[in-house]
Amino acid sequence: MARKLGTSITETTRLVGCSRSAVVSIHVKWINDGDTSSRREGVGRPRVIKEKGRRGLSRLIKQNPRQTVAQLTAQYNAGPSASVSEHTVQRTMLYMGLCSRRPTRVPLLTKRHRQLRLQWDREHRDWTMDEWKRVAWSDES
Repeated sequence: MARKLGTSITETTRLVGCSRSAVVSIHVKWINDGDTSSRREGVGRPRVIKEKGRRGLSRLIKQNPRQTVAQLTAQYNAGPSASVSEHTVQRTMLYMGLCSRRPTRVPLLTKRHRQLRLQWDREHRDWTMDEWKRVAWSDES
């Protein structure tokens, strides 16, 4: 933008805080392409499980969510897709936002617990925000 407003390359380098060659190359790229963002594609190793494979894996998981990674891998490899390792399936599941969790066992509330909760709620129902803040600050110390 500084170059577009008419400042010199030297003034632009001082203003931006980078090298003269960087300013020149970015300015040339802006003039030629009209864009300065780098849109490198294909960086790194291509994924073994592509988008279609991820949809299939997701379908397998939804059929039986309690399967282990080894079982999922065996089912996935039984299909027409390429053979993959358990580690690849695990990594793909993490990429898809699916991670295993063990449900915690929590005892159910007893009748006595429910009565005590209701009593506490009734005692504190008219509290103001200042009272809540005062209690919160006193708990931290």
